[in-house]
Amino acid sequence: MRCQGKGRKTRCTPLRKDTVAALQAWQGEQQGRSKAPVFPNARGQALSRDGVAYLLAKYVAIACQYCPSLQHKRVTPHVLRHSAAMELLQSGVDCAVIALWLGHESMDTTQIYLHASLELKERALVKTIPINGRLGRYAPDDDLMAFLKGL
Repeated sequence: MRCQGKGRKTRCTPLRKDTVAALQAWQGEQQGRSKAPVFPNARGQALSRDGVAYLLAKYVAIACQYCPSLQHKRVTPHVLRHSAAMELLQSGVDCAVIALWLGHESMDTTQIYLHASLELKERALVKTIPINGRLGRYAPDDDLMAFLKGL
């Protein structure tokens, strides 16, 4: 699927087969209106970025009734984009592929996700444990902590 994103950049995103089937069913319901937007707003025009943000806020407010902890969370389309990128990263998808998926022009932008993932760092550390070593987090003794605090 191709769509125009922030900065009028065209982004190309592969779709899952079930998503393609749902979109084809939707097109079948359009009764010859091939120019109709896939995601229309209430007036039948193309859904804008602001429209997406409005709908998300509306449904987050409803979700807060069932999950009160959401009231203290900032949920925006951009947060969902970052969440998807982190999920891809934690699933083992290469950072270069994530950069292409997100439409980043530079790998440096995508490197932020590597720094943000403590779980990914811990998985990397597990791979460096000696054969007879033990798993677990390092806990410095009191002498070392006193030395470090004195620096």
